[in-house]
Amino acid sequence: MNDATTETVLPAGIEETADHVLLRIDGRQALSAEIVAAVAAACDQAEDQGGRAKLIVQVSGTPEKPRARGLTVSLVNKWEQVLRRMERLPAATIAVATGDCGGLALDAFLAADYRIATRSARLTVPVEDGATWPGMALFRLAKHGANAAVIRRAVLFGTPVEAADGLALNLVDEVVDDPAKAVAVAVERSGVVAGAELAIRRQLLLDAPTTSFEEALGVHLAACDRALRRAAAAGARS
Repeated sequence: MNDATTETVLPAGIEETADHVLLRIDGRQALSAEIVAAVAAACDQAEDQGGRAKLIVQVSGTPEKPRARGLTVSLVNKWEQVLRRMERLPAATIAVATGDCGGLALDAFLAADYRIATRSARLTVPVEDGATWPGMALFRLAKHGANAAVIRRAVLFGTPVEAADGLALNLVDEVVDDPAKAVAVAVERSGVVAGAELAIRRQLLLDAPTTSFEEALGVHLAACDRALRRAAAAGARS
């Protein structure tokens, strides 16, 4: 087994997935430079393995104290940037949510490629000083359906999104009873594409809703050219 584990906390979790980098995020924790560094280290490990290892992100918990206490815009920016890095990794990212997930846990969950929730999971935007936290989790929620009543209530009032609603709105890919089994299946399914090509396909997917055909064509043709070159090189070796 070729496992690497980066931990921010030590809760019980999924431990038996081969060839992975495991990152645990506890939403009860306050944002800190140490947590930013832990996510960056997990990204480093995934990149060092050339995209062959999947990044498994285990999330749970929601803030127990005011999230803004002691924070600076600079630290929040570093957190958002490291999540963006995770979102662009040349490796598949699979998140598993258990119980109430808010704060850092929600942020990391929404940044993953494939999102698994147990039936107990609820996605929660924390409310503080009479308003929800205005981080990029709101942006990611809105990208999935700004006009959906469930998301509107979550963003404006902090109303939890139940697992079944998350599934209906494509915030969640699966709602399961056995997360370890679901992760193993997801890892197997995501094993076909890896490395830079995975990152390119992901970016094309993310850009499509806001890009015109004419603007997108050049980027897609460049990706096709890369694929043709790779196919030609593979044919020359065979």
